[in-house]
Amino acid sequence: MTTILVAAEAAWVRDQIRTSLTGPGQRVVEVTRGQDVRTTVAEAAPDLVILDLQIANQGGIATAIDLRLEAAAGRLPELPILLLLDREADRHIAQRADADAVLVKPVDAGQLRRAIKRLLSPVRAVEGEA
Repeated sequence: MTTILVAAEAAWVRDQIRTSLTGPGQRVVEVTRGQDVRTTVAEAAPDLVILDLQIANQGGIATAIDLRLEAAAGRLPELPILLLLDREADRHIAQRADADAVLVKPVDAGQLRRAIKRLLSPVRAVEGEA
């Protein structure tokens, strides 16, 4: 079973991701606050983290940096991170967060599934790399 953690404040973003992914062998775990991501990663052991740029009280960039720092310290596993950006011009800040891939909202379901498949493959060659 593949577990995907989605962190987004906006219900429409979480709904869009969930409806694009929900299928046999997939589980989607959702949080609405950035500060809950670290704990949820430790408890749910996701295979992938999808972070919206807009997350209540701690945005996607800060949350991605936090996950990378925790992984570097050995407190969390190293996980692929997909950032959902508000606009194309946000790509430069995604690089600062060390995101594995980025997509600009609104996200096409097929594009999202392809990005996730690449991120979860043993050899990651991701288009739109941050």
